[in-house]
Amino acid sequence: MKKEMPGAARADAPAMFALLARQHRFWVWGPLALVLASWTFLAWTVLDMGHPLVQLMMPMSARWGVANAAAILSMWAVMMAAMMLPSALPMLLQFVNLSRRNGEVARGWAFVGAYLLVWLVFSMAATALQWCLQAAGWTDPMAASRSAWLTAALLLLAGIYQFSPLKQVCLARCRSPIAFLLGEWRPGPSGALVMGLRHGLSCLGCCWALMALLFVGGVMNLAWVAALAIAVALEKMLPRGEQLAAVMGLVLMGAGVFKLLALLR
Repeated sequence: MKKEMPGAARADAPAMFALLARQHRFWVWGPLALVLASWTFLAWTVLDMGHPLVQLMMPMSARWGVANAAAILSMWAVMMAAMMLPSALPMLLQFVNLSRRNGEVARGWAFVGAYLLVWLVFSMAATALQWCLQAAGWTDPMAASRSAWLTAALLLLAGIYQFSPLKQVCLARCRSPIAFLLGEWRPGPSGALVMGLRHGLSCLGCCWALMALLFVGGVMNLAWVAALAIAVALEKMLPRGEQLAAVMGLVLMGAGVFKLLALLR
């Protein structure tokens, strides 16, 4: 019976999501409001690049000040919330539903906070990497690749990682909320924090290589950011998301090989 649970959870996911969405409207609209605010902020940065705050996010050289580092870290954190929260919503609703049965609905805050904390730490690492790449002259002030070698390497890395065992395990955990929650359930607020961290780490293990592709198109390329966010959501939420992940892997590897061959001519 336990072996059939993940597949059953995926098969019934659309109907289950609709039911939970009706029961827990606050936990749908609250995160969606945060996502909307995050995308609005990202759109504003693209539309008003002359604003002093936006200028801090695009330092012309690697001689960053504290204000530059803080602004860029904030931009990465907002971007991660915008990109990752939508695909985490089914897990959140399942968590709130099970918590409500124990009279602990408020644990949802701890779960979401811990989940976002994982991506905040990732944002810190991405900010440091952005500085290193800019210092090496491999990216421009908007974190877009200036190096064909870097572009090829990131495309190949992301494509190959789509087929790695770690990717498969993490994607399966993200795609099966019920199986994850039953296997990782812990009571109390501290338990919710641990569960949020574990889900965040699973999500990070699933998506970090795709997020690295932000250094290909740049963080100010809103279409590129949206395309990556949609790709992440589809592989996690579609009924055959595993097959979609494999197709994306082949496409990315093909693009990386094409770029590499062009360099070797």
